[in-house]
Amino acid sequence: MAAAGNVFLRARGRTLTAFRPDAEYQWKGPFYFIQGADPQFGLMKAWTHGDTNNGDDEWGEEIKLAEQAVQAVNKLNPKPKFFVLCGDLVHGMPGIRAVFSGHYHRNAGGSYKGLEMVVSSAIGCQLGQDTHGLRVVVVTEEKVVHRYYSLTELGSHGIEKELLDMLAKQK
Repeated sequence: MAAAGNVFLRARGRTLTAFRPDAEYQWKGPFYFIQGADPQFGLMKAWTHGDTNNGDDEWGEEIKLAEQAVQAVNKLNPKPKFFVLCGDLVHGMPGIRAVFSGHYHRNAGGSYKGLEMVVSSAIGCQLGQDTHGLRVVVVTEEKVVHRYYSLTELGSHGIEKELLDMLAKQK
């Protein structure tokens, strides 16, 4: 298992070395992968209590099902090429104030009924006028504050004083 866990540490240069270039470069025929979705640890208790906004403090049933899923996949022959897990990993409905994403390769966003959607531009290729950068997100008990920084700006000046002050107040 330790060797299998290290596979994620072998990604370099947009390549996961678990997929060897010599073996994966050309089409070798059909393959399959497994897609799992929504283990959503905590939802089963909340659902059975009829209160999906609370009661997500017990994960026992979901953990058993996740283990069952892993065991079932491990028994398959032939083995899948890979496994991808999508959807809600944890049931955490209350307190969500912002959703952060990327993939648009430019900064964008908006809000609806108190939920902010924040799209951060790319570290790499830009499809708009934004600079290559990163978004710093500070979360306090009262609010979520975020700023997009160019790589140059963040590397030379660091995080601005206003955000650092917010972090200091929480200690």
